[in-house]
Amino acid sequence: MEPLPSWKTFLLELLLYAVLLVAYFALVLHYLGGWFKDLFDHDRKLFAVMALVVMILQTVGLELVSSSLVWLVRKKKK
Repeated sequence: MEPLPSWKTFLLELLLYAVLLVAYFALVLHYLGGWFKDLFDHDRKLFAVMALVVMILQTVGLELVSSSLVWLVRKKKK
């Protein structure tokens, strides 16, 4: 099987990340939206800390998903 040109690979990755981003945003908005709103209204310092924690966790999660996908693609090529 012939490898895809780099621009097609880039577009495929971009599409995949867009789908993951929309799904993540919908889940966080649905499950954590009310809680974050209450935190923002009542305790801004805790809100800031929790926002940073969520950002760090989403970064780690995206890295894990990306690494897993790259591993799967490389495994299939061998």
